[in-house]
Amino acid sequence: MNVGTYHTLEVDRLTTPGAFLTDGETDVLLPTKYIPRGTKEGDQLKVFVYRDSEDRIICTTQTPYALVNEFAYLKVKDASNVGAFLDWGIDKDLLVPFREQNNKLRKGQWCLVYLFLDEKTDRLAATAKVVKYFKRDITVEEGQEVDLLIANTTDLGVNVVINNSHRGLIYESELFHDVLEGDRIKGYIKALREDGKIDVSLRKEGLENLEIGAQQIIDELNKNDGHLPLHDKSDPDDIQSMLQMSKKNFKRSVGILYKKKLIKLVDGGIQLTEK
Repeated sequence: MNVGTYHTLEVDRLTTPGAFLTDGETDVLLPTKYIPRGTKEGDQLKVFVYRDSEDRIICTTQTPYALVNEFAYLKVKDASNVGAFLDWGIDKDLLVPFREQNNKLRKGQWCLVYLFLDEKTDRLAATAKVVKYFKRDITVEEGQEVDLLIANTTDLGVNVVINNSHRGLIYESELFHDVLEGDRIKGYIKALREDGKIDVSLRKEGLENLEIGAQQIIDELNKNDGHLPLHDKSDPDDIQSMLQMSKKNFKRSVGILYKKKLIKLVDGGIQLTEK
């Protein structure tokens, strides 16, 4: 039973300490406080498997922010003479040993880490020395849509992790809306540089020259499954509330998008043509 990932297991028996789940070969305890209400023997439960403070394999129905072999941007919950402990979404904190820190991590600090399985202890841990975990062989192409993890801000822009594999940068000029450290969002590969660096954009190639208002509408459409309940007869207050723009700017921006055939007019609103 692999530590640091999800398993779907069968409830073998219910006891005072909790439910014992099995994959047919190994049993693992799901403590009582994590058992979903109404659970009975024979049920299938999706759980996250890890080791407790006494190195016993245990599981939880809580959702961690990241799994083994994944990057995450996490907050330091506490620090001790052992290392730094990160909040990663479950009751048991995630340890970053001193040897895995570039600089001493302090309580309240946020940092980019990579989760790994310690080969000696089979314990899940994290490292702030993330550079060696980025893949050297480029597996993305220009224009490709990718998953991004927002990391730290620099003088040039924002560092990101691309598809849990590569390091990239969104230049300041490409940040047309706010992003928060730790956010997981979609982006697009803008350029693959000869030095191996990757430039990332938050919008598709070909949309760079859209006015700010038009791009804002596109962003909002993407967040809402390609549809917005706004049109030229909409109340100005509704437009202001949803898009933070005037009705005049909205109509002009919609006109730009319509001419570029990026949207179509439908009953009760507008819709992305690709949808």
